[in-house]
Amino acid sequence: MGRTSVGRTRCGLRTFIAALALALVSSTALGAGTAAAVPVAPPLPFPVPPAIPEFDKDFYLPPASAYADKKPGELIAARRVHLAALSVIPINVDAWQISYRSTNTRGEAIPAVATVLKPKGPAKPGPSKLVSWQSAEDSTALYCSPSYALQQASIPGQLTGSVDSAYEVLQITSLVGAGWSVVIPDHQGPESAFAAGPLAGRITLDGIRGARDFAPLGLKKDLRVGMMGYSGGAIATGWAAELHEQYAPELPIVGAAEGGVPADIRAMVDLADKNAASGLILAGIIGVSREYPELDRFLQRNLNPLGKALLASKNPLCLTYQAALAPFVDIKGLVNLPDPLSYPTPRKVLGQLKMGKHVPRFPMFIYQSNPDWIAPVGPVNELVRTYCADPDASVRYVRDHFSEHISLAIEGFAPGIVWMRDRLDGRPAGIGCTTADQGSMALDPKTWRAFVNLVGNNLALAINQELGNPPRLP
Repeated sequence: MGRTSVGRTRCGLRTFIAALALALVSSTALGAGTAAAVPVAPPLPFPVPPAIPEFDKDFYLPPASAYADKKPGELIAARRVHLAALSVIPINVDAWQISYRSTNTRGEAIPAVATVLKPKGPAKPGPSKLVSWQSAEDSTALYCSPSYALQQASIPGQLTGSVDSAYEVLQITSLVGAGWSVVIPDHQGPESAFAAGPLAGRITLDGIRGARDFAPLGLKKDLRVGMMGYSGGAIATGWAAELHEQYAPELPIVGAAEGGVPADIRAMVDLADKNAASGLILAGIIGVSREYPELDRFLQRNLNPLGKALLASKNPLCLTYQAALAPFVDIKGLVNLPDPLSYPTPRKVLGQLKMGKHVPRFPMFIYQSNPDWIAPVGPVNELVRTYCADPDASVRYVRDHFSEHISLAIEGFAPGIVWMRDRLDGRPAGIGCTTADQGSMALDPKTWRAFVNLVGNNLALAINQELGNPPRLP
């Protein structure tokens, strides 16, 4: 062989090796997914505010032709966004919105949207860590969705009524501050179907798929995923945990933490009837009826004039106004039937929304206020017993006796993030179940560092420091 031929051979070999190395790097960054990359649109120029989702249909409500032939979780579009606490204070992270294909309760393809974040600075050594955070949206309009509320220059949640999505950013910053990537799905879907649990679970799982396959997030094949959510966010988290094995078994979920769990929607209606939470629970009835047309037809046939007027007035509202409109209402008295929940249609639909159909195959951390006045503790006790009847279940259950539904959302976060840290770090939770009754979860000294870091991360946010660089571990 001549010198020229040898040189060509070496050159070709170097080219082949370089191409192979590039392919390996690309496949590592893309994670386990195989979906083709989508172009990423640039962020809006300052000072242009983001359009509310109802007026941003190309991204939130694309035509069916854009996603009908895609697989669940496959990306439709992506764009860079600027996030801000309370719509004003910039958050120094890398952030995008992704839209992706998901599946509704009838097995039909639907579009869904999620916000994805990653910490600033170089990639952390070791496995990639992703937390799916499910917000307590609890609303009946797209403009209440976390993807809108989290954006800089969005209409503040104090005005729209989207208070949970607005204030939960102060918890999300701790997840990013710990050095973890985060995906926040709009889990109520394109119809804002609040409380439709199985739908929210599928949208959550597909959001994880979309984040895994979104190349700019830089997730590696050794990905570990956790899920967290409280109250309305626990609906999505709990159902995603139950549906994981049958709907998205390939996702490497290592644990789920949920609190204020709406384990049984019918029990919540019973508790809220003539109670302070009746306005919020009526919003859930609206949301469920959007996803279950048979319930909508039942209500339209049997609601009295007051019931029709209340449901119509509550249709386009966010959480604060939902809760404030019609507290202490006789919910069952809005239907012209005796004991309306006992009729076949509502009994069937509400039965489908009761958790406990499938036992999650990864560890669960469940925490609940014993005197919870919105999500009663009894069905949560029953849910834990159902899970723990399986010898392979792994559940840590904590009942807090000095809190109530709203205060536990704050008290339970630090224990939840400490528990999640251990799962993401690969520490085994062990098989079996434990139940602990505590005066206050906030008094556990093991969680105090996480509370301090929560404050520290938000102080860092206030002065525009990079979150997660370096990581502030709980």
